[in-house]
Amino acid sequence: MRIEWAAEADYTYIAQRDHHLPERLILPKIRAKEIYILRNLQGDGIGWLRYGYFWDNTPFMNLLWIDEPYRGQGVGREATLFWEREMAELGHRLVMTSTLSNEEVQHFYRKLGYQDAGGLLLPGEPLEIVLIKSLDAAEKNT
Repeated sequence: MRIEWAAEADYTYIAQRDHHLPERLILPKIRAKEIYILRNLQGDGIGWLRYGYFWDNTPFMNLLWIDEPYRGQGVGREATLFWEREMAELGHRLVMTSTLSNEEVQHFYRKLGYQDAGGLLLPGEPLEIVLIKSLDAAEKNT
């Protein structure tokens, strides 16, 4: 697997699959280098990791998506650890993400050292669990 910055050529791949981000925001995030594309050995997209900044200064992973045929093979773990290393190289000491309380992915993040840091309850939605990870601790887990 290769992990690299998404390029404008990846727009269609992302737009057809990312139903949480308005299409008008995809190119600006690609240009801001806030989307990594995950590729198989043939160079085809197999997923992506999209992030932004909480409080405009703390990296927050908004979405990690792995296409179905590639799930359960360590791709998500590899992409998350790659992103953490990149954020550490940029000088960040903490990263964040979140997941709904009814989603199994919360256990994935906890196995990678993320800790519950609070929650958000929106009307008609399950609790959104906010997770944090110290990148100082991440160095010990990789």
